[in-house]
Amino acid sequence: MKTMLKGVSIVALVAATATGAIAADKKAPKIGMTFQEMNNPYFVSMQKALKEAADSIGATVVVTDAAHNVAKQISDVEDMLQQKIDILLVNPTDTAGIETAVREANKAGVIVVAIDANANGPVDSFVGSKNKDAGFKSCEYLVKAIGGKGEVAILDGIPVVPILERVAGCKEALAKAPDVKLVDVQNGKQERDTALTVAENMIQAHPDLKGIFSVNDVGSMGVLSAIMGSGKDIKLTSVDGAPEATQAIAQGTPFIETTAQFPADQVRIGLGMALAKYWGATVVPKEVPIDVEVVDEKNASSFSW
Repeated sequence: MKTMLKGVSIVALVAATATGAIAADKKAPKIGMTFQEMNNPYFVSMQKALKEAADSIGATVVVTDAAHNVAKQISDVEDMLQQKIDILLVNPTDTAGIETAVREANKAGVIVVAIDANANGPVDSFVGSKNKDAGFKSCEYLVKAIGGKGEVAILDGIPVVPILERVAGCKEALAKAPDVKLVDVQNGKQERDTALTVAENMIQAHPDLKGIFSVNDVGSMGVLSAIMGSGKDIKLTSVDGAPEATQAIAQGTPFIETTAQFPADQVRIGLGMALAKYWGATVVPKEVPIDVEVVDEKNASSFSW
């Protein structure tokens, strides 16, 4: 069951908690958020929640799209620092590569909170999904769906911590099934078109393939096209909970499960923690892991971010 707070209530809660510590000269902050990409409904929903939360306290927001280019993301952060932001929410396209920008923000006295994927450097807080749990749950589901035996493959993604953790969780679940064999791991770059081509090659190279785990829903839609084009009985599971994915699951396609994240909650909680620090409150804990939820044919029709 989803346990996170809905709407902008987390921001209001933190604001109320920190009110006693607000300095007289503290105005509503200027918030910058750099996304690893915006060509993904997951991050679009996150941006929408950020804007709603910021509007509720009269804060201004600057948003940039790195398009999976760490050099651009660093440049975007530098531009935001020139615009005198007070809070930086960073969704890194490269956990290690973004460290330079994080250090620059910290040096400028900007509060830095990593969202969805952590960042190297002096980050004040990190809010993200339990990604290893997500990978484990999806692949545990996949194992059961194929009857506990057969060949499976993993469609990997960009090397950020959440993706690495999902793959690790998946492999841990597969290891518990001695009659399931992992025969292929390839990078679909979390993109529909790339995933389609990679999945087609996987299916051709492994004619006995029974299941595929994809690290995100956008890539999974490409995998689904490849499976349906092959005419084979191959089960697909994934991570995210995107509307297109849940619709496919509800329709009874080979896409049978996605382990849902809650992007709007992540950004609300991350902003709330940043605001508490901005207004002078002590912020604990430093990291907030967000639960994930299995979505299958039983609840796909009613699920939404």
